[in-house]
Amino acid sequence: MPVNKKALLRYRALDRCLSNPTRRYSAKDLLKEVARVLELEGYEKGIVKSQLHADLQHMREIWQAPILEEKDPLDKRIKLYRYEDPGFSINKQPISEAETNTIKEALLVLSRFKGMPQFEWVNEIVPAIQDRLGFIGQNREVISFEANWDYEGLPNITPIFNAIVNQRVLKITYKDFKADEPYVLTFHPYYLKQYNSRWFAFGLNGENKNPYWNLALDRILSIVETQESYHFTEINWEEYFDDIIGVTRKQDAELVEVRLLYTPDQAPYIKTKPLHSSQRQLKEDENGLEVSIKVVPNYELERMLLSFGDTVQVLEPIFLRDQVETKHKLSCLKYLL
Repeated sequence: MPVNKKALLRYRALDRCLSNPTRRYSAKDLLKEVARVLELEGYEKGIVKSQLHADLQHMREIWQAPILEEKDPLDKRIKLYRYEDPGFSINKQPISEAETNTIKEALLVLSRFKGMPQFEWVNEIVPAIQDRLGFIGQNREVISFEANWDYEGLPNITPIFNAIVNQRVLKITYKDFKADEPYVLTFHPYYLKQYNSRWFAFGLNGENKNPYWNLALDRILSIVETQESYHFTEINWEEYFDDIIGVTRKQDAELVEVRLLYTPDQAPYIKTKPLHSSQRQLKEDENGLEVSIKVVPNYELERMLLSFGDTVQVLEPIFLRDQVETKHKLSCLKYLL
């Protein structure tokens, strides 16, 4: 049975009391000590007597704690609690099989980040835990994440991440796909986002004062930290990306409802993997599945719709339907040449 942080704090507080060889604790004493420990950790309230008895029982079940109840020699109405074995402590108990499996799964997930900037510590901590807990021997991968280890922008994650956390202004030399020559800009970084195996940094462009400036990390040629004053932002980046697909968003673009018709063969995939969190089903019949999403139209939305080929038809809005239709026609023309 999983143990949350608050419960573990209670168990450890009780364990310290019950393993004290020089004192016997009443239920009132135990409740007072648990409340003290929880308060130190930021919890406003302690626990009631029924929760105390439940915790003691859980300790017996989880760790086979030998909790002994005795009557107070001075007042027979009061029960005193201690460990029957003075050397017992839950901290000395081996972890259970379920806990072992949970730790192994977590280590496998962490191992996927080895070699990635900002996760250098994984190279040290994973082998140490495996050795200490006797996990060495699991030498095959059982889980895989999509990752692009050859991505040229990976080395830029760490300096930009550190600049965001430490509120530092950067001088960045940048070469975008459309410019003939690199250019230098002053950048106040706010947010890092990954999309389609590429990383992007969002922040304030000090030259044009645009707080939503977007830099692809693989187009950055150099990063230099400056001593300039950092400009803060109140932008909620989770909300900013909530109604778009990808990372591109024109500031004057408005939210629209996009209606799409998928072929019957494509329908099951769209049901189980929606294009966007706003997706809702309108109808389904022999013609296919009709859905709608509410998003701000952008380049990534158009590219995603094109990737479905002939399995999707854009019904509305008309301007998006026309854009996708035109791209499909141009694509077909290339095969006629």
